[in-house]
Amino acid sequence: MRRSIPVILFLLIGLITHAQKFQWTSSTEGEIWKQTSIQLEKTSNVETSLTVGEDDYIVTFKAWGGTFNEKGWDALNMLPREKQEIILKKLFAPDGDLRYTLGRFSMNANDYARDWYSCDEVPGDFQLKYFNIDRDKTSIIPFIKAAQSYNPELRFWISPWSPPSWMKINQYYSVVSNSEFNELDPKLDYLLFEDVDDKDKSVFPNQVTENDYFIQDPRYLQTYADYFSKYISAYQKEGIDIGMVMFQNEAWSYTPYPGCAWTADGIIRFNVEYLAPTLKKDHPDVKVYLGTINTNRYDIIDEVLSDPRMPKTIQGVGFQWEGGQILPKLREKYPDYKYVQTESECGWGSFDWGAGEHTFNLINHYLGNGCEEYTFWNSILYDNGVSGWGWIQNSLIRVNSETKAVTYTPEYYAVKHYTTSVPSGSVVKTFKSGREDKIPILVVFTPDDKYVVLVGNFTDEEQEVSVKIEGKYLNVKVKAHSFNTFKAL
Repeated sequence: MRRSIPVILFLLIGLITHAQKFQWTSSTEGEIWKQTSIQLEKTSNVETSLTVGEDDYIVTFKAWGGTFNEKGWDALNMLPREKQEIILKKLFAPDGDLRYTLGRFSMNANDYARDWYSCDEVPGDFQLKYFNIDRDKTSIIPFIKAAQSYNPELRFWISPWSPPSWMKINQYYSVVSNSEFNELDPKLDYLLFEDVDDKDKSVFPNQVTENDYFIQDPRYLQTYADYFSKYISAYQKEGIDIGMVMFQNEAWSYTPYPGCAWTADGIIRFNVEYLAPTLKKDHPDVKVYLGTINTNRYDIIDEVLSDPRMPKTIQGVGFQWEGGQILPKLREKYPDYKYVQTESECGWGSFDWGAGEHTFNLINHYLGNGCEEYTFWNSILYDNGVSGWGWIQNSLIRVNSETKAVTYTPEYYAVKHYTTSVPSGSVVKTFKSGREDKIPILVVFTPDDKYVVLVGNFTDEEQEVSVKIEGKYLNVKVKAHSFNTFKAL
């Protein structure tokens, strides 16, 4: 028996040493996904960047997600079948790179549809007799089915960009006229507001609409709520269960592509009196979230959320673009809601390393401020990523329409650093924003009881970083303009 003691001690020492080891994955523009290992240390020679306590807790993370768009389906179908399957596996398989378990798609056309359409463009069809999802069956549903072949457990949520045009005060799919991209009469732009107050550049939009672009007559409002319900039912018949809805994508983007402007009163009225009651009756398992919020005008969103009926109407709040700026303040005032990120920012078609750094920072911000889900916008586009209305945007994967070459962009790898190391059920424990010093840090604790530390260095020089984890130190020198993941082994 005595001879076994040294063996036991040796094994215990080995276990302790093993618990202190982290796998380090680093990516720079010149060297993607380089892996090595590093040990925790007892002390640090530099000021601690972040301290992690055993009881630290921000949120339990649930899902990474992507959006299904017609333009993305077109890009995928430019490729031979073998390349298509590789991409689908990387995006949706549980052991893939991005591991999406959540999907978003739009009810009616969005700006990455090929052109404008809705599910019922028959004016005055209050019975929705002519409602159909025939257009969706040509692209969106096949795209979703292809994804489901790699992950049958995908969950889905929806929001419209624009209602049917006949339900709007300008009788048109867009909000504002643009001679290059639509045929809306410029005279109707007065419906939005008279003059733009551009003195305060810190708020978006500079001036909010004076009118709801959705007709506020009860008959129209109820028909639109029924429209949501019929859409959910139609997708159920296709084997696609929609679990959550948001009433409008970017109600504060006054766009030349599909959109709809709403006032705070209109938002409250539609959600409280029509949408939520209709879905509770027809689809009681479908949740209603407020979103997607893309304005940093705190007063407007606070006006909506402070309505005493809202807690019984919505279960959560979704943010994107400028809306992310007011997320911390709103979550502090309204801690009982669920919070989600709804659309990762798409840039302007640069497809460069800086776009990857921007996305890495965004994920740090949203998870660090309590969002339990994160949805990416275009996972795949072709050529310069132009929308149906002329906006050039980034995507995670880029297809050359002539050569059929596939490029995994810097953003793809920025995302992969998170998605391969932060699975559903991970506890986001603490974070440091990188918006000032360009060194974002996020610490999570995974369901298999492992720490993960994600660090970006977006400065022009190598940086020393020290993270204190329950009494020990992760001391590292991270390269300039790098993404880094440290996973406990």
